[in-house]
Amino acid sequence: MVFLHQIRPNFYFRLSDSNGYFMEKKQIIIIGGGAAGFFCAANLDETKFKVTILEQNSDVLQKVKISGGGRCNVAHARFDPRELVNFYPRGNKELLSVFHKFQPGDTMEWFENRNVPLKIEADNRIFPESNSSQTVINAMVNEVQKKGFEVRTKSVVLDIEKDENQYLVTTNTEKYAADYVIFTTGSSPKSLKLLQNLGHKIVDLVPSLFTFNIKNETLKDLMGTSFANAEVSIPQLKMEESGPMLITHWGLSGPAILKISAWKARELADLKYKFEIVVNFLGLEKETAEEIIVNFKKENPKKNIGSSKIFDITTRFFHRILWLSKIDLNKNISQISAAELAKILENLCENKMQVTGKSTYKDEFVAAGGVQLKEINFKTMESKILPNFFIAGEVLNIDAVTGGFNFQACWSESWLISKALNL
Repeated sequence: MVFLHQIRPNFYFRLSDSNGYFMEKKQIIIIGGGAAGFFCAANLDETKFKVTILEQNSDVLQKVKISGGGRCNVAHARFDPRELVNFYPRGNKELLSVFHKFQPGDTMEWFENRNVPLKIEADNRIFPESNSSQTVINAMVNEVQKKGFEVRTKSVVLDIEKDENQYLVTTNTEKYAADYVIFTTGSSPKSLKLLQNLGHKIVDLVPSLFTFNIKNETLKDLMGTSFANAEVSIPQLKMEESGPMLITHWGLSGPAILKISAWKARELADLKYKFEIVVNFLGLEKETAEEIIVNFKKENPKKNIGSSKIFDITTRFFHRILWLSKIDLNKNISQISAAELAKILENLCENKMQVTGKSTYKDEFVAAGGVQLKEINFKTMESKILPNFFIAGEVLNIDAVTGGFNFQACWSESWLISKALNL
């Protein structure tokens, strides 16, 4: 039983509409002060609503701050919704209609209208021209402050109850009565438990966007070596991805690895992150690579193999390949045998490695799983289970590959919520 004197007041304000009648502001509680929660608040009508954002941490928008190495990868320059949804392993069908209403072009316009000019980089990722996530944070925080909305940090939501036409939200410090709840907590197990207690079905969480832990002589002591367009396949899952790749001190990372980890997040969890991969460091067909070496031999018959710059890879890495292939660096290239050539090509284009685990990608954590999508009305992002209860962001069973796509889902979903409520 919750007594009225325990509940934080609704902060109803008496306003006069165009006909002179008085209206009361409705109370909205936004649970989660991240990208989705703040963007939603920034687009809500302050003449209709009193809004309180509850954030459990001491700072808001923490994930925005660290995104893109502190530069904030706001979105990705894919302006056709039909193309954009192809970057979402989970939620692509549902997001198609969402992106038709608010897509990366709209995101760019929104921030630029608030004095945050954005730029599209060569790989189509979108960043603020300032190269600082703080400018993105400031735009949203300033908008929320201008509207007079309240932000309460260190507010941990412990319980949510449905009480006739309102929701009672209990935190570690206070109780709130809300006419509408907007749930944007991210994919933490405790948050999902709150929704489960209210009747929502939850798809179990598994990590997505992770790097591969590998101990292999090909990679040893070569941390920081990168490849412009590698190919990585998992034969057991019949899955292949391509793109930039990076050797790290724990194994392999970069877009090629992250994409395959996202698309096969559940299958790799089932394998307990122990599986074989085949790496093509060149991103070329083996026959094509062979032809390049043969032509180089014809044109440079007097060169030794160790000083030959045949492919767009570092000399240090090429020397490692030659060492694995048991070929003397000083050997004349014209004397390379067919068997030695085959070994070089195998190590470059069909290098088999055992993955023994995973690591979180930088400081960013994305999970596959969350609220079942069939329980959400994707016209408004309102729960089909709970009236006047809206859900957006990573708490949903929606996730994307790296490159600004996860943020775009947050912006678009939150914009739909604010539009639905503002009507």
